[in-house]
Amino acid sequence: MKLKTSKSALKRFRFTATGKVSRRKTRLNHFNAKDTGSTRRNRRKTKNITVSQKKDIKNLMPYENVLDR
Repeated sequence: MKLKTSKSALKRFRFTATGKVSRRKTRLNHFNAKDTGSTRRNRRKTKNITVSQKKDIKNLMPYENVLDR
């Protein structure tokens, strides 16, 4: 049988051109008024996934990284 791509993982993670997996930082939705401006700015950036977690992400999205970066 064909493997299915996890749609929730597809929306949350992106593969970069070098093969790294990036994700959005947490705690950005609400209750941000108490945070400093620099904290809020830093959370806008994407964060890379660790190597140990990358294997799990690749299993959730088998066809998104076709070149097996």
